[in-house]
Amino acid sequence: MPSVNMLQAKSSLSRLVEAIEQGEASEIIIARNGRPAARLVPLDAAPPGKRIGVAKGKFEVPDSIDAHNDEVARLFLGRHA
Repeated sequence: MPSVNMLQAKSSLSRLVEAIEQGEASEIIIARNGRPAARLVPLDAAPPGKRIGVAKGKFEVPDSIDAHNDEVARLFLGRHA
């Protein structure tokens, strides 16, 4: 995994992106003052986080989802009954 400093990254960004796109590098670390600050990776290399079904079985959906609209509005808007 190559590492470049901020000045090098600024002056050769298109070359760095091309290296990632062509598969010449799987990631490039960009450092600021000698410390890693960012990572340049191809878009498809970042796996999407699990989203679908993440709350399955965690709560129960009522038969009528609108049954408590007045109560919810009161709680959110601070209205008193």
